[in-house]
Amino acid sequence: MSVVSLDSKSFGPTLGRPGILLIEWWAKWCSPCRLFGPVFEGMAGRYPDVTFARVDVNGQPELVEVMGVQALPALMVFRDGFLLLNHVGVLPEPMLEDVIRQARALDMGEVRRKLAEFRASKARVRVGLHGV
Repeated sequence: MSVVSLDSKSFGPTLGRPGILLIEWWAKWCSPCRLFGPVFEGMAGRYPDVTFARVDVNGQPELVEVMGVQALPALMVFRDGFLLLNHVGVLPEPMLEDVIRQARALDMGEVRRKLAEFRASKARVRVGLHGV
């Protein structure tokens, strides 16, 4: 599978799809980006079930701002819309493979259950504070 380019129109729909999504934030002028790019592209060819996407920071300043990207290259890893990793810097191929392995192994049912418990506990705290 090839690397898809994301812009402000395609970002939301792509993020909303189920599965694993890796987003590389890059710029042509960024030397480390030029080092990481071929690794990222090579991995896209080996993992057709994973979506590999790229955002050119020069062309998408609104996405850069909304997502809080402050340094390049940056890599964000999502699974089913949940942000799992926000990494700045070049990742060697074995580390990127490990990130994908860990994202695949994640029990998303357990993640959703824990998130629901956390939200419920926060709601109880807010209700309790209103009586103070």
